[in-house]
Amino acid sequence: MVHEALGIAPQHLARLHPADTVPDTVAWLVVTATRHLDHVHQQLIDAAQNAASTLSRVASGTSPVNSLGVLQNTATQIDILAARRADAIEHLQHALHTYCQVTAPASTPTHPAHRPGKALPPPTSSSASAPRTPRR
Repeated sequence: MVHEALGIAPQHLARLHPADTVPDTVAWLVVTATRHLDHVHQQLIDAAQNAASTLSRVASGTSPVNSLGVLQNTATQIDILAARRADAIEHLQHALHTYCQVTAPASTPTHPAHRPGKALPPPTSSSASAPRTPRR
């Protein structure tokens, strides 16, 4: 995902920026999110391969069938790992988006910066001029 989004391998991303800068910190967040996703993905692959192997042995008759279930806790583990993988993908996507915002050229800001003590810029949507009615 990192290579597709940025055209660079994650292990090289962390070396692009001076240490202790915002881009460096966000790059490390991307690298960490990438490693986490890789780890969870490998766990999911291992659990799925283990389940497939178990099912193959049961189907061929070389493994006894447990009366409590063939996969027992394995199916739940696979479901949990699949959900963790989806969360890790979403986290990495957010980290990549943030990295792209932080490293965007200064001449093309993606969003106006807000500094404490300054008023927020007005909303840019067309609904900004419509009066608000309180919700009940």
